[in-house]
Amino acid sequence: MVPDLLSAGHQVTVLDNFMYQQASLNHVCYHPNFHVVKGDIRLTDTLLPLLSKADIIIPLAAYVGAPLCNQDPVGAQSINHDAILLMLKHISKEQRVLMPTTNSAYGSGDENNFCTEESPLRPISNYAIDKVAIEKELMQHPNAISFRLATVFGMSPRMRIDLLVNDFAYRAVYDRFIVLFESHFKRNYIHVRDVSKAFQHGINHFETMKGQIYNVGLSDANVSKYELCEHIQALIPSFVFMEAPVGKDPDQRNYIVSNVKIEATGYQPSVSLSQGLAELIKGYTMIKNSKYGNV
Repeated sequence: MVPDLLSAGHQVTVLDNFMYQQASLNHVCYHPNFHVVKGDIRLTDTLLPLLSKADIIIPLAAYVGAPLCNQDPVGAQSINHDAILLMLKHISKEQRVLMPTTNSAYGSGDENNFCTEESPLRPISNYAIDKVAIEKELMQHPNAISFRLATVFGMSPRMRIDLLVNDFAYRAVYDRFIVLFESHFKRNYIHVRDVSKAFQHGINHFETMKGQIYNVGLSDANVSKYELCEHIQALIPSFVFMEAPVGKDPDQRNYIVSNVKIEATGYQPSVSLSQGLAELIKGYTMIKNSKYGNV
């Protein structure tokens, strides 16, 4: 998103504590419109001076995903919930906020597992519960958009191999097999570059989109884990997957998500599931998560 926004002519300031020692912004340090501050969004002395200079705020700082939030619930609560409330309390009504939330808030959808932006929210994880609470507060701000993101996939400067599509593709490349629990469970997916594209779309069409919540996903990628494996097998024929006869997936999300609302504003994703999988296979040819391995 940062290089995309710079290319579009924006001045971009990033506040990050760099907790992952990531170097994913090295390639934009040359740009005169890029500014970076190492600090913590939970500290008012750090956050407020930066907020006061911003026309548009995109709060990306978060503990993302249920496992990380369960591992450090205090850190997750303070960043995912408390720091965002602090931000909302101190911004003006004129400042624009585009916030990533999550479609995991739908839980298991209705009796047909189908979800629109009007569907009841049934968050399962602490991560989703905090995102639901924040979205409710966010929508009280007169200049806000909430993007309920599908599960993100694709190569990026700081990879998250633990995301479902990325994880399955990684296992297909290096293990050549997967055992599936509750393989019929469905989710929606979106490529990381199309997430950036959605935020740019929101900035460019802000006046007509503000005050609204939008699902952001690939409409043709409401697929089950079994169907996802079939997509991967089409690219890696030696990949084998099987369904476990017993066992339960700890992640009980199961839903089909409608993205019609954001598509009606003119937004269309650019990267298909198959294109993203092909990209991941190329990427995993270059990287391997061998930090704790000896091979």
